[in-house]
Amino acid sequence: MSDVLTYTLMGGSALMFAASAGFLGFGVYQNYFSQLVSEMRDDAGGVQGLGSVAIRRLGALNRRLMWPGYETKMRRNLIKAGEPQAFKPEDIMALQEIGTVIGLLAGLILMNAVGENLAWSLVFALFGLYYPLIWVNDQVKKRHLLISRALPYSLDLLTLSVEAGLDFTGALAKVVEKGKTGPLREELQIVLKQLKMGKTREEALKSMIVRVDLPALTTFVTALIQADKMGTSLGKVLRIQSTQLRIDRTQRAEKLAGEAPVKMLFPLIACIFPTVFMVLFGPIVFQFMFGDIGG
Repeated sequence: MSDVLTYTLMGGSALMFAASAGFLGFGVYQNYFSQLVSEMRDDAGGVQGLGSVAIRRLGALNRRLMWPGYETKMRRNLIKAGEPQAFKPEDIMALQEIGTVIGLLAGLILMNAVGENLAWSLVFALFGLYYPLIWVNDQVKKRHLLISRALPYSLDLLTLSVEAGLDFTGALAKVVEKGKTGPLREELQIVLKQLKMGKTREEALKSMIVRVDLPALTTFVTALIQADKMGTSLGKVLRIQSTQLRIDRTQRAEKLAGEAPVKMLFPLIACIFPTVFMVLFGPIVFQFMFGDIGG
């Protein structure tokens, strides 16, 4: 009986340690590494500038090594992410190479210090290899989230401007002037510049669809293109799209609220339950195994 309780406590402690290590790694990933990459800018000086130059030089060498599939996919992801720090596909490959070397060295040092098998250092190398890809995908998700949040306000403003008598170009200029600062405003600025340079409304809007690749924005822009082709009232189409967008946003919020209890299960089981069990049954097991010390 005592062995079972001992193994139970040991298992709970191991589970708590694993959960703590996981949350620690997630915190380091969110705070340290993301800040480290965001600090690598061309206009930075000192060590940051040296690191940026090294990435650019190594990226220039990678131009000969990149295969077309990697370059096409990475270029598309960087465009959807808003081209952060003006990175190019070869620069991301350079970050992967640097991350692999740093991860391998860190793994070798750590595994040697704790006396574990050095083969585990390959896990650190793989993390360093894939982290730049994870970072790019995170930038895409953040940008899509900002665009999704700004879209209802910008669409309402565009609808009011059109219903007030402005044409599409004038209404778009009003949205750019009065809209909230963010990636959606930047995309609308590009569309406005393209319209002023002589591109048709369909060409400019389709270019924005390709750059952003966000379903909500794609649906809205496709409706505008269809309305332009069919000669439908633009104000009526904008009003319908605005209403539908708010309905979709409400449904998405309800879906996330329904998923919250399921997402709480892991921290509840991994962190809270073992702690409660140790507090409740720890003294009992200790007294059962070692007896009453005071007696």
